[in-house]
Amino acid sequence: MAASLSKHLRLRLRCNGEHRLLPSRASSSHVTSPVPHAPLPPPPPAAAVPPPPGKEASTWSKLFLFAPGAITFGLGTWQLFRRQEKIEMLDYRTRRLEMEPLAWSESASSAALRDPAALEFRRIVCEGDFDEEKSVFVGPRSRSISGVTENGYYVITPLVPRSTEPSSLQSPILVNRGWVPRGWRDKNVRGPQILDETSESQDAVKRPDEKGPWWKFWSNKPKSSPEIEKPRKPPVRVIGVIRGSEKPSIFVPANEASSGQWFYVDVPMIARACGLPENTVYIEDINEDVSPTNPYPVPKDVNTLIRHSVMPEDHLKYTFTWYTLSAAVTYMASKRIKAKKVRL
Repeated sequence: MAASLSKHLRLRLRCNGEHRLLPSRASSSHVTSPVPHAPLPPPPPAAAVPPPPGKEASTWSKLFLFAPGAITFGLGTWQLFRRQEKIEMLDYRTRRLEMEPLAWSESASSAALRDPAALEFRRIVCEGDFDEEKSVFVGPRSRSISGVTENGYYVITPLVPRSTEPSSLQSPILVNRGWVPRGWRDKNVRGPQILDETSESQDAVKRPDEKGPWWKFWSNKPKSSPEIEKPRKPPVRVIGVIRGSEKPSIFVPANEASSGQWFYVDVPMIARACGLPENTVYIEDINEDVSPTNPYPVPKDVNTLIRHSVMPEDHLKYTFTWYTLSAAVTYMASKRIKAKKVRL
């Protein structure tokens, strides 16, 4: 028993001695052999960090959302410019129509042939004879009478000069005499054909042979008295406005001169069909003295020359519509972007 206790004490003392000696050895070794520290390398320059792919996509989506608002705003602004152009155009027409009518003399005719636009919308007074056989019917054109719409045509007829009259035309012109109903056109188209057939039938009738057995009696017949010349009708006096060719829309068919189908006014083409030069002057009749017994053709109202299919007040309505639409789509785009930010 005593031997075991002594052995235990010796082991305990031995462990305590080793525990006291270990820190001193470590500290002495640290003091006697210090290790120098090497300088640290400088940090590398910071590289540009690319934006995340979602941020670039969100920028394009914002621009796309505001694109409809920008487009509609531009359309509204364009309507304002068109309104100003239309006001200037209507003022120009009004001033020209209020001028004194021009007597269609040789100087005025030559000036119109050199530059037709210089005298456009000027009123002129001219005299001559209508060549009815060369009339051209442009249409169909509708006309409202007491709330009832009726289809018809515009009849364009060459007005040829009368050499015996000093105040007559110097060269032929084309005159839009006004609106006529459909039946009026059909009657005038069939009229020349009927006249040609009757003249041919009269020529086909066999005349009596003057050399027959009764030739003596026929030879002794009294001479017929010279025919009395019928008084010629006075020349037609036309008050019209110089105009140019129409600009048809894409939905209007092309004219067919060979078949007599005219859908819009093409002055050079109609002049060629009538056997006139391409630079022939074209006017629209605005004479207000219409005979009740012969109401057709119905001349154009001068107010229709001032009006346009889209008036300045219509452009104001379009501007308000486009600006309202622009404000609406821009507001919806901003609300959409704010909703995305709140979710993030």
